[in-house]
Amino acid sequence: MRGRGRGARGRAVSSHMEERDLDAPKRGAIEWLRRGAEQVLTALLGLMFIAFLVQIAFRYLFNWPTGWTSELTVLCWLWMVLWGSAFVLREDEEIRLDLVPALCGARARRAAAAVVALAVIVLYGLSLPASASYVAFMRVERSAYLGIRLDYLYSIYLIFLLAVIVRYAVLLWRALRGAHGGAAEIRTSRPLS
Repeated sequence: MRGRGRGARGRAVSSHMEERDLDAPKRGAIEWLRRGAEQVLTALLGLMFIAFLVQIAFRYLFNWPTGWTSELTVLCWLWMVLWGSAFVLREDEEIRLDLVPALCGARARRAAAAVVALAVIVLYGLSLPASASYVAFMRVERSAYLGIRLDYLYSIYLIFLLAVIVRYAVLLWRALRGAHGGAAEIRTSRPLS
């Protein structure tokens, strides 16, 4: 007897539905974190814009050039680029040269994704100790106008490195598993028309 009258197909559908239900809280948490990262990025952009306007006002209205606004703008830009690349930019939004993968089949695209992911993991992983050492060394320096320790300012690079390593480890795992969609394949560009 089969118990509740479900065949193998019924069990497979039920198992798939249970997996999907278990993934829902994980996806919700990831989406909540992504929205939080986007809000941080938005706050940095707003702060950069305000500093830029203050710099213009002080320089051209009051004839009083300020250095701190320029330094704050550069700091915000640096954090925006690396924070956004680490936590906000999705894999399918990255700019890629995909002429060769577009001509290949799905298996070749997964192989290319695995090779690229492995290369990124190895290269970024090899650079991590030296980068961490340099950022730690920068604690003896402070920014010129704001007086912020440079190890705090450049710590975003270490966060970026770790986030990219994790992202490409997931890409490698999906490519090796042969998963479809997501980061498993190098997608081809969409036509502009």
